[in-house]
Amino acid sequence: MKFRPCIDIHNGKVKQIVGSSLRDSGDQASENFVSEQDGAFYARLYRKHGLSGGHVILLNPPSSEYYGATRQQAFSALAAWPGHLQLGGGIRPENAPDFLEAGASHVIVTSYVFRDGHISYDNLNRLVRTVGRRRLVLDLSCRKRDGRYYIVTDRWQKFTEEEVTPELLEHLSAFCDEFLVHAVDVEGKASGIETELIRLLAGMEGFPVTYAGGVGSFSDLEQLKKEGRGRLDVTIGSALDLFGGPMAFRDVLNYCR
Repeated sequence: MKFRPCIDIHNGKVKQIVGSSLRDSGDQASENFVSEQDGAFYARLYRKHGLSGGHVILLNPPSSEYYGATRQQAFSALAAWPGHLQLGGGIRPENAPDFLEAGASHVIVTSYVFRDGHISYDNLNRLVRTVGRRRLVLDLSCRKRDGRYYIVTDRWQKFTEEEVTPELLEHLSAFCDEFLVHAVDVEGKASGIETELIRLLAGMEGFPVTYAGGVGSFSDLEQLKKEGRGRLDVTIGSALDLFGGPMAFRDVLNYCR
């Protein structure tokens, strides 16, 4: 189980938020932590510890008045650890090359691929042609509805009709290099992990999958390792002491290593 660090940027600042609270209207979110440091600070820290494969996430849409500041924060982070951080948030074929040229190892995509409730293969194939399968991460972040997990889009605000199943995971793995999966209902709450989802994701043996959401203690990490059969990587946000939480960054690194 590899630790994947994160840099979440909202309204031009590095933050940790409650995922389900994010709203485009008024650029609102319930905040757990707002950093006095910029994205480059965290990227340099991750570089110091040799942590590759982390995620830089732009939480403002391009239509936001804050998008320019958020984008600039992302660029500064990529420049501080080039070739080792992935970037997501509003990615399309038109802007994906800009982020790759700025230093992103991969681009992370959800909303552009899942349109009108379903997979848009036209858009997915357009992205693959633009950036290549090996530089594409599909974000299959999901929420539970009627006892099943469905992919959500537009900064986790809209349900699609695409259920996260072993068949869907296997099918989509042919189009990308990795999956990133936020359990949105527990994202940012540090209140425990989604074990049912983790067991489902653990079926992807030999294919990189990063789980995010709800980790608030080392017992949660132990449970994640057990239920995920050691196959899933993990990212931790609000619970990490870097972002005001109780879990020591160095202890997390030692545990995951």
